[in-house]
Amino acid sequence: MDSEAEGEYTAFVTHHANAMWRTAYLLCGDRRRAEDATQEALLRLYRRWPRLYRKGGIVAYARKVVVSATLDGLRRRSSTEVVGGDTYFTGEADPTDHVGRAERRLVITQALAELPERQRACVVLRYFDDLSVDETADVLGCRPGTVKSQTMRALDKLRLHPALADFDLAELGG
Repeated sequence: MDSEAEGEYTAFVTHHANAMWRTAYLLCGDRRRAEDATQEALLRLYRRWPRLYRKGGIVAYARKVVVSATLDGLRRRSSTEVVGGDTYFTGEADPTDHVGRAERRLVITQALAELPERQRACVVLRYFDDLSVDETADVLGCRPGTVKSQTMRALDKLRLHPALADFDLAELGG
């Protein structure tokens, strides 16, 4: 890779790695797995960077590979492995955080973890990454109608989740 492309890749990672990690974290509910998936996605992106850099569509490809890497990691997970609570949001609250915000994030993350992976992916991409139905369908490699139905089912399950009884689902992504 030439130095110009290398510099552009570094700039892209600097500006987009946190968003990629957040998407991975919301999909898997585990900080370490999200870090692994983000790293895998960045490696995949690096391998194809010269071609992507010439053609464009880098952000869309990056989103697609982080979702793919995260879901691949979840599929490889042992069927007997149980993911425990992530310590990232537990313990002492962040003093710069608004009151209750850390607890709300933990509740949402736990509720998302209980959704089937396709429904969880639809909710994360639609409401946290703010993608359209068509963009979400493109990332997941399915039809827009599938995104709509999976999102509807996921939101129905989230509305019935006991921990989200006092939560306004309109706050998703905010």
